[in-house]
Amino acid sequence: MMKRTKEQLLVDRTRYLGPNVSTFYDDPVHVVRGEGVWLWDADGRKYLDCYNNVPHVGHCNPRVVEAICRQASTLNTHTRYLHDGILDYVEKLTGTMDASLDTAILTCTGSEANDIALRMAEGTTGKRGIIATDATYHGNTALVSQLSKSNPPSVGFGLGQFFRFVEAPDSYRNPDPDGAKFAQSVAEQIEAHEKSGIGFAALLICPYFLNEGFPDTPDGWLKPTAEVVRKAGGLLICDEVQSGFGRTGTHMWAHEKMGVVPDVMTLGKPMGNGHPIGGVVTRGEILQTFRSGYRYFNTFGGNPVSCAAAMAVLEEIEDKALVRHANTVGQHARKRLEALQAKYEVIGDIRGSGLVFGAEMVLDRDSKEPASEFTDRVINAMRQRGILHSKLGRHKNTLKIRPPMPFSVENADLLFDTLDEVLAETRLAP
Repeated sequence: MMKRTKEQLLVDRTRYLGPNVSTFYDDPVHVVRGEGVWLWDADGRKYLDCYNNVPHVGHCNPRVVEAICRQASTLNTHTRYLHDGILDYVEKLTGTMDASLDTAILTCTGSEANDIALRMAEGTTGKRGIIATDATYHGNTALVSQLSKSNPPSVGFGLGQFFRFVEAPDSYRNPDPDGAKFAQSVAEQIEAHEKSGIGFAALLICPYFLNEGFPDTPDGWLKPTAEVVRKAGGLLICDEVQSGFGRTGTHMWAHEKMGVVPDVMTLGKPMGNGHPIGGVVTRGEILQTFRSGYRYFNTFGGNPVSCAAAMAVLEEIEDKALVRHANTVGQHARKRLEALQAKYEVIGDIRGSGLVFGAEMVLDRDSKEPASEFTDRVINAMRQRGILHSKLGRHKNTLKIRPPMPFSVENADLLFDTLDEVLAETRLAP
């Protein structure tokens, strides 16, 4: 095969993959190799990866690579044959959770997992009304895409009537320290679903609200909302695709940090360190109802190779104490962010826990007007200096720093030293 130039890669992407296939940065990176928290481009340049949570325990993690190769050289097939791997994995996975979460369906993606979770809610409650926040993303199936206010579909297959939205929490502009306002908003939308005749089936949220800009909410913040959902007879579905597997540093699962136990939990991206695997974890009686009412089979979901990769991820998290490590690095990152905030007026707010942290950029601290265009220029300037990260939130003005879990204090210092340089050189107005 020919080695394409970057320009030819972009032309051929449009030719073979169609128009509007997204890339990161004004000058896209042509990555060819990864190791740990580092990526290399086709010219041999090294980049610090402060963005990718898919290689959760590090790019090309040796334990995961060996597990994949070993299992791929032995057997790979679907789950209509008996195999120990899927059972060993689900047993170990559910062993990290509340005892009520004791069964699972394995999929290939988080989108599939969330799609199943919504059907579980319908099967359990007999109703179809779903509630989500107004600044979120949960996947791209025809059903789940209806929840994606940040990237809405142009057509909806007539499903829009089943979805209602609440304002995403915003600890900077609209503080809600005990979660009471959010819970009340959920209660209002539950009532609207019931009055419409559709009825209320479930609230689907990321418990740490990552796509919404991961607002600073205290531990236990979701308790009032969970009470509202349960009182109305609905299910609480926690999408832990981004927030799970120790990312917050304080708990293995973000719903624990938020003080709740979901009825259904969905998993995806980091689960197999890049090998495609997702999952739905729930109570036995909910899964039994789903299995009775829906014929569901996934050819690749739970295959032996994916389960081997996922098991290796759990073993690496445990053996390397990566949850505790995330907490240590996260505390250091907050101190560095606090120092930058004191130095630069453009940083209006800082937030995060463990290995998800960032800063919200504003044009004016008094008005809190988002500095969205400035944030984009900062991200592109960081890319030119070999640091990869992104932005998110309603206004796309919050730095999104979510590196692989082995990310160290030394890596964080390189990140923030570079960010200091970029902020000093980047004008607020272009």
